Amino acid sequence: MTTWLTRLVPNPQSHQAQRDLTGPGTGIGLHHRVMKLFPDNLGPDPRAKLGVLFRLEDTPRGPHLLIQSQHEPTLDRLPEHYATLTTRPLDALLDALQPGRTLHYRCVASPVRKPGAETRRLYQLPPVVALSGTAADEWWLRQTQTAGLTPTTHHSTPLDTIRGQQPDKHGHRNHNRIRHARTRFDGTATITDPARLRHTILNGIGRAKAYGCGLLSITPAQDTA
Repeated sequence: MTTWLTRLVPNPQSHQAQRDLTGPGTGIGLHHRVMKLFPDNLGPDPRAKLGVLFRLEDTPRGPHLLIQSQHEPTLDRLPEHYATLTTRPLDALLDALQPGRTLHYRCVASPVRKPGAETRRLYQLPPVVALSGTAADEWWLRQTQTAGLTPTTHHSTPLDTIRGQQPDKHGHRNHNRIRHARTRFDGTATITDPARLRHTILNGIGRAKAYGCGLLSITPAQDTA
């Protein structure tokens, strides 16, 4: 099955696009927009079934949206003049993963820990605790090792927390409030396990994948000089 990487460039004249790309609820609104690029009636979790992951990227030309999927997206169901799409297959990149190869990586993730019941009771903690600073960096280093990578450099940048009401399948807000802290991780790493890395790229890292977290992007280091 082909894996696709799509760059969605919003039209600066589209009020709908600009509204989707700004504010603390950006990740929630973009989930609905992104899923509009794919077929309906795919079961209870179409995002996971189609392997859809996305990330909002700041560029000199304004925000762009990177979307990874195992179904080629189409503009047909987006508002007129909303954006342009450029899509390419990732298969050659994934097939070229080899042990010892050095990569540049980027991932926006939601680092958390889940304390045990006794720890939660003792310190009155919630079931899921967002991590930041050194704790988030340590979380990321564990994730990269699980993903078949050995980091050689890394840099973390705190991002705005995603907040808002979770949309239903029709894009309408319900009463379930969500909150996901985010950190962007950039750096270089060496591949130790290509199979694990491929699995991680296809499935994402951590929580909040429906809201713009978890997409791991890689580029061979020698190609980005």
